[in-house]
Amino acid sequence: MIIEGIDLSKSYGKTTALKGASLRCERGKVYGILGVNGAGKTTLFKILLGLLTPDTGKVIYDQSHVKPLGGIIEKPAFYDYLSAGENLKLFARIQGAASSEGHLDGLLEQVGLPVTRKDPVRNFSMGMKQRLGIAIALLNDPGALILDEPFSGLDPRGIKELTVLVRKLAVEKGLAVLISSHMVEQIQQVSDELYVINDGEIIKSGKTAQLIEESIRSYRICAPHLEISALLKSYQHEFRSEDCAEVVVSSQEIGKLVEGLAGERIFIHSCIPNIDINLLFERRV
Repeated sequence: MIIEGIDLSKSYGKTTALKGASLRCERGKVYGILGVNGAGKTTLFKILLGLLTPDTGKVIYDQSHVKPLGGIIEKPAFYDYLSAGENLKLFARIQGAASSEGHLDGLLEQVGLPVTRKDPVRNFSMGMKQRLGIAIALLNDPGALILDEPFSGLDPRGIKELTVLVRKLAVEKGLAVLISSHMVEQIQQVSDELYVINDGEIIKSGKTAQLIEESIRSYRICAPHLEISALLKSYQHEFRSEDCAEVVVSSQEIGKLVEGLAGERIFIHSCIPNIDINLLFERRV
């Protein structure tokens, strides 16, 4: 166990932001915290990082690291007029971390930033700023990394690159990574385990793939001559174009449908699941 939160609650006046939230994170895995804006993700992360004191509950850390957690809450903050290396060196001194040039260059390389770039970080793209923020969070070699909505403001390439980096840090450095987002697709791609938070409560948790699979009720299927399929007529469906149809079928049944279509010599070239957000955010009974 790297970090564990037990029965965490937090209120601001009459507004309850977090209600008895519990989670447990192990090294080498990415944990997704999925919820709409205002669901309580940032409050939870601030409590885990020690920036807020919970009204109830406690946080337990792995004490084998000098710095148990590193993190970015909302947007990373820098000295815009300094270079990436200068920012990293300044934050290292503030944190009492190793600040040799070789060590800091290694951190920059680890997050995919060029050590030769000396211009101010105000010139950086949002993706590059996120990478620099992660490098700063990794100072003092923490056991866990917390990233609050890191995909916001990134273009598709930036999202893909950040996803690869997060997975790499978890696997190669053995970090426990907690990453929040309101975007299902991004959380699905990056996380091993998933916590679904709604109105301050963690209403669902488990393997990401399993929770996503349970929330699929239809697929977008595309294949030449799909309209002539006799098998398709036994499923509720609606054509979106000549060769593509939305078919109501569960993740457990989709294999049987695909196999049946192949038996009719209709070969699918695209089969995309549609995630039912309402089901994903539905509390388990």
